[in-house]
Amino acid sequence: MKKILFVASESVPFIKTGGLADVVGSLPKYFDKEKFDVRVMLPKYMCMKDEWKEKLQYHTHFYMDLNWRKQYVGVLEMEYDGIRFYFIDNEYYFNGYAPYGDIYADIEKFAFFSKAVLSALPLIDFRPDIIHCHDWQTGLVPIYLDNFRYGNEFYRGIKTVMTIHNLKFQGTWDPKRVRDITGLPQYYFAPDKLEAYKDANYLKGGIVYADRVTTVSNSYAEEIKTPFYGEKLDGLMNARANCLSGIVNGIDYEDYNPLTDNKIERNYDVSNFRKEKIKNKIALQKELGLEENQKTMMIGVVSRLTDQKGFDLVAYVMDELCQDAVQIVVLGT
Repeated sequence: MKKILFVASESVPFIKTGGLADVVGSLPKYFDKEKFDVRVMLPKYMCMKDEWKEKLQYHTHFYMDLNWRKQYVGVLEMEYDGIRFYFIDNEYYFNGYAPYGDIYADIEKFAFFSKAVLSALPLIDFRPDIIHCHDWQTGLVPIYLDNFRYGNEFYRGIKTVMTIHNLKFQGTWDPKRVRDITGLPQYYFAPDKLEAYKDANYLKGGIVYADRVTTVSNSYAEEIKTPFYGEKLDGLMNARANCLSGIVNGIDYEDYNPLTDNKIERNYDVSNFRKEKIKNKIALQKELGLEENQKTMMIGVVSRLTDQKGFDLVAYVMDELCQDAVQIVVLGT
């Protein structure tokens, strides 16, 4: 049986700021449980809802060196949707009202998290064949793994996958400060490893040291090889092109089943959607104070409201759109 560990900074239903959480929360449960033992490791944020924190069970704790610091690492666990979730606990790093905040604090927080994940594995008696890392917050995992394997046979042979959900966010800071935080040898702070444009770059390090690199679609995998979309890492993406794959994000068939979804006005399936689905549109028009007309075209957008998502293009044609009989509904931050 193959053992796989997902390592990420967020996951539904525990904590979510974007699509990363949806993937990490839904993908593991769709593996064939007779062939794969899939587990997930996350930070235990203070801002998680109490309904989840109250269900966590203590597993173990230990103290870990983070360069010159000695830090407490608690490991809690729970089973959800047939998947075992582990939570790395440290109130100093994971307090606050949101999972992310000041970038310098986040740089140290996720250095701690990445090292704690690997350090916890022998104590929870789980040696994964593959560690699946997500975005810059886990970029140090492949680097720490490379460093750990010299002194501990437990870590030799573990493979890593680095998934890029958004290349724009890379986790960068001054190399001297990052070396002081991480305790990693100077060897890793070179232009062909962690360093990029005189900064230490967590995501770049993860891409360099991962065995495979994936991103969220075939088209995005091609786009990030170009200067326009490559966020200054297009050279690296081309260098790793033989290990780079695009895999389209899936959808959770349970959460987004219109027949059982309790968040919509009318449930429907393939047998009656022509009659029932339109009633959800009418209910939304009513809720928002719009003209209730099933024939009026409604354009719905759920997204972060940034140029990266194409809202500069929407703004450019907004006057033209508004000349037609359309309703535009936007939800986002």
